[in-house]
Amino acid sequence: MGALLIVNPQASRVTDELVARVRTELPPDTEVVRTVAPGMAGAIAAEREGSVDAIFVLAGDGTYNEVVNGVTGAVPLGFLPGGGTSVLPRALGLGRDPVVAARRAVAGGRRSIGLGRVNGRRFAFNAGVGFDAELVRRIDAKGRRADGRRPGDLAFVSAAARLVAARRGRFASELEIEGIGRAAFALVANCDPYTYAGPTPIHVARGASFDLGLDLVAPEEIRARGVPRLLAELARGARPRPGLIVLHDAERFVVHCDRPLPLQVDGEDLGAVDIAVFESEPRAVTALVPH
Repeated sequence: MGALLIVNPQASRVTDELVARVRTELPPDTEVVRTVAPGMAGAIAAEREGSVDAIFVLAGDGTYNEVVNGVTGAVPLGFLPGGGTSVLPRALGLGRDPVVAARRAVAGGRRSIGLGRVNGRRFAFNAGVGFDAELVRRIDAKGRRADGRRPGDLAFVSAAARLVAARRGRFASELEIEGIGRAAFALVANCDPYTYAGPTPIHVARGASFDLGLDLVAPEEIRARGVPRLLAELARGARPRPGLIVLHDAERFVVHCDRPLPLQVDGEDLGAVDIAVFESEPRAVTALVPH
């Protein structure tokens, strides 16, 4: 039936020249479709899933999220890195080079991977309530560059430093993890790494895997003197300790917020929520991965 390549032309690294180079690595009967508006990638994937043998996506993490929310899992998906960070293809072993990733995806194998859900919305690699969702919101508030593209990793690092400075390194508990305890914010991982800062992986939860349930890391309360230790733990992968909640391979947990707090999935702002119901969805889709 042929394959489909969905391209987000506003992704940070996507150009017409790159699309042409990627296209040469894909099956010869691959059709190329470019998105023109948010949400379009998911709609295209939903419409075309039954009429193609594979769907490739050359874009960033937000577009991957649209696609996994649009499909049923009937055909394999090839996630090709076209964004500034592109966590998902890197976590699947496809690397940072989109042309090489396309070659690896075509020549590789298939892997059933689990996804997460929060309040019914799927996510591929991470989600968060509070701190990291606030960072996503601050980056979005900066708007897009003149070429329509989102600020890169350095902007996130800068936003994080500003947020910590604005709070003077103090984050009080603002949410309750049902049946477990209080926390300042919640980081939820569906794989390891959680994200990347340029070439550097940020692990957060080293045990997280596409083959397992969800991992949760949630500090109960943060004071200025504890910030360096927490940052080091998140970078290398957190372990349970007094003052730090860590759950591994969880099927479901519920977060209740004292006030509406921002929620993000795969780097996309979902708005403020009073409650967040997290669930694991095993073997939800099939990804094309290297051998």
